[in-house]
This record gives sequence, structure tokens and C-alpha cells, in this order.
Amino acid sequence: MNYSTARSLPMVTLDDVKGAQKMLAGIARVTALEGSRHLSRLVGAPVHLKCENLQRTGSFKLRGAYVRIAGLLPEERAAGVVAASAGNHAQGVALASSLLGVHSTVFMPKGAPLPKISATREYGADVRLHGQVVDETLAAAQEYAAATGAVFIHPFDHPDVITGQGTVGLEILEQCPEVRTVVVGVGGGGLAAGIATAVKALRPDVRVVGVQAEGAAAYPLSLAAGRPVAVHRPSTMADGILVGRPGEVPFRIVRDLVDEVRTVSEDALSAAVLLCLERAKLVVEPAGASPVAALLSDPGAFEGPVVAVLSGGNVDPVLLQRLLRHGMAAQGRYLAVRLRLTDRPGALATLLGTLSAVDVNVLDVSHVRTDSRLGLTEAEVELHLETKGPEHCAEIGEALRESGYTVID
Repeated sequence: MNYSTARSLPMVTLDDVKGAQKMLAGIARVTALEGSRHLSRLVGAPVHLKCENLQRTGSFKLRGAYVRIAGLLPEERAAGVVAASAGNHAQGVALASSLLGVHSTVFMPKGAPLPKISATREYGADVRLHGQVVDETLAAAQEYAAATGAVFIHPFDHPDVITGQGTVGLEILEQCPEVRTVVVGVGGGGLAAGIATAVKALRPDVRVVGVQAEGAAAYPLSLAAGRPVAVHRPSTMADGILVGRPGEVPFRIVRDLVDEVRTVSEDALSAAVLLCLERAKLVVEPAGASPVAALLSDPGAFEGPVVAVLSGGNVDPVLLQRLLRHGMAAQGRYLAVRLRLTDRPGALATLLGTLSAVDVNVLDVSHVRTDSRLGLTEAEVELHLETKGPEHCAEIGEALRESGYTVID
């Protein structure tokens, strides 16, 4: 979509969002708003979590997809719809299409997680695996649309999609009328634009804050330039907000209505995923945890009560395992150390005894004896340790040095 086309499309209004809320009754869940004592203590004000990770299909995407497809003309529905996605949008389009009796084709990257591929098929879509990255998958979906007449359902760059996502904002105001700040993750901008449209129309005093991953932060650049600007080689673990360029339509709304767009680090994202799991008992994907990451990174910057939107929970179990380990490392609860010791009987047992004395749990041990970097009587050991925080990590390092071990950085 070019900029002139975007300007010719109608803007999203509060009445549109209210109409979408009626349309979605019985289709999308009114997701729970859960308080977080831990985050409230940290921020110094009440913090609530809007649990869109518990929405049907595991994310907010069903809302916008359903409104978009429901608005198609009969002849457009007959032609079917097509989408490209690595996960959340794919599942939202698949379920929405099935509910509306429309045939859907969804292109997904060949490397998409198997649970997401399986779920998309189970929701009724014809899944086609194409390309290694989403850009290649997107091109294939658009070629399919041109060849077959199927309607391409964009994940964020359409007023109907934004209207559907805006229903999250209406629910927030109904569930937490005293809210002062809403924090929401931002990829292409559809969810943030929808929420801001609803919230600002009813409560212009409420601050809306967007959050992007540092490695895929297109919005700060775009807002500074006054137009959508692409990020060169965006990269983040938060694939749900891994978007290289803002959508033309949501950009206008974010520019006009969102008060601030912040960025968060990969460490903060990992820590946020871990916190949601441990403290809130919620499985949340990195993109969905980005508002929590923003609160953890700068808790004093948010006036409460705060509502943090957990936009999705579709995380691959393999990735979740890595994320939890990364999050534990970021909090000083996981430590990997390499060191050298004399290769003799009992040396490893002595090392483990040293670690036992400082009450550390050894998760894994890798023992290398043959390497050109090692002397004839040396061995290198890498240990993965479960620790109790930064102070405990420092205590472990000091105990190893005092015992004469050479720790390799």
C-alpha cells in the first residue's frame, strides 16, 4: 500500500470500534484483566495485565481478522482469502474464515514452529509453506492473491483490522475505568493504533505508550522522519513485533494518538517472559511480554493505574526453553562458566565439591581434554549453573578463584 492510497482510506472512529465490539460478541473473548502485585510494588502503583494471550487462537489477532473478513462483499468471500504469517495472524485468519464460512489459504515460512503450523491447519486453513523468511512468504501470498482473486488479509495495514483490534481498548476502559496508562507492544502498529483510537476518544487523559524491541524499532525512526521508515535487517526474539516498517494506516494513528514509543532490550524481554510465567502463571510470548519488559526497564516512568497488554501467548516450546534460560541468566539466576583444571583423577569431583560448598546447583557439565589450546595435563570444563541472583554469582566466582581455578571469559 502506498502513502497516497493510505491517505484515501477512511480513518478509524470510535463508532467503528463500538460496532466491531458488537460484531465480535460471542466470537472473541472478553479477556481477563489480572492484577500483578509484583509489578505494582515495582511501579509504585496498581498494574493490571490484559490477558490477550488467553484469547481464542492465543492472541488478539482474531479480532481484526474477523472484522476484516466479515466486511467483505459476497463475491469477495466467494473468492476466498489469503494471508502470510509465521503464527498469530495465520491462526486468527484461519479461525475467522472458518467461522464465516470463507475458504482461507495461509502461507507460512518453512521454518515456522510446528505447533503454529498444526494449529493453523486445525482452525481450517489451507497451509502452504514457502520461503525461509516472512518477506518471501508475503510475496508468495500476494502472488497467489493476484493469480486467484483471493482477498489478501493484511495483518495490520487496513482500517477494518485496526477497528477490530481497538475493541481491546474498549474492554480496558470497561474493566479498569481508573486507568492512567496503557502500555502495548508495537510491530506494524495495528493493535496500538486500535487501542489508542478507542482510549483517546473516551479518555484523552489516559497515556498510551507503545513498546518495540531495540533490534526492530521502526517507529521511533519513522516518527522522527514523519513517515514510515524501514529498519535495515530488523532482528529480535519477539517475532510477533518483528516488523521492519510501520503500516501506512496505523502509522498515522500512532503518530497522532500514541503518546510515546519506547524500546526494550532482549534481556528485558526474556526477563518479562520469565516473570509472567513465575509470578502471574501466564505463558506469554516475547512480543506479548514487551509491555512488562518496559515496566521492568523503567518502572518509575509510568503513572498508575497501569494496564499492560499481553498481546499473545503462542510461543514454541523449544523457544520457550531458551527464553527461560536467557531470562534466568539476565536475572543472575543462571550462570555459564568455563575454567581449566589439572587433568587427573578426582579433579572434577574436587571442583564440584567447591561448588557444593557455595550451594550452587550444577545443571550440565562439558569436559574437554583434547584441544590445541590445552596443555598436556590440562582439561577444560564448561558448567551451567543454577544460581540465586547476582550476589550468588559473584560468590561463586570468588570461591573458584580462591580455590586456584582459572576462569576463562
